[in-house]
Amino acid sequence: MRRAAFLLVLILAAGVAWVGWQRYGPRPLAPPMAPAAERVDHILIEKSARRLTATLEGAVVMHTDIALGFAPDGDKAREGDGKTPEGVFTINRRNPQSAFHLSLGIDYPKPEDIARAKAAGVDPGGDIFIHGQPNGITALTLPGDWTAGCIAVSNAEIARLWSLTPIGTTVEIRP
Repeated sequence: MRRAAFLLVLILAAGVAWVGWQRYGPRPLAPPMAPAAERVDHILIEKSARRLTATLEGAVVMHTDIALGFAPDGDKAREGDGKTPEGVFTINRRNPQSAFHLSLGIDYPKPEDIARAKAAGVDPGGDIFIHGQPNGITALTLPGDWTAGCIAVSNAEIARLWSLTPIGTTVEIRP
């Protein structure tokens, strides 16, 4: 009986110690906050997650949902296929007079895209942008994948991204 009482007291003491540790013990360090960003140096597009993440020196500055080309699965192979290209690109132009609310141009097609399309006897396409909604649409974001191969975000998000993204920023587009 004494042995059972001792075990019960030991179990209770261990339980109290565990609860105390969980409540008052040291906490893991919080991840660092992003610097007060004036620029981003990398944009990651995750096609399958429909997500854009912009970072500065690895710290997340912004996340946003995206829309893609109307046939988004796979890499862009030719003009008109409705696919958003995959790979590593660079922002090479900024267009404030776009048919969409602001646009950041991506340097697609690359030489390897041109060679692949030429071998297939097709045009690789071009004019791939990260842009807002069509001009005239101000209060809503079009649902689904609706672009011809570009990456679309809300007008508020493209305004923010536009202000943070210089020419030369790396854009990585993953499946």
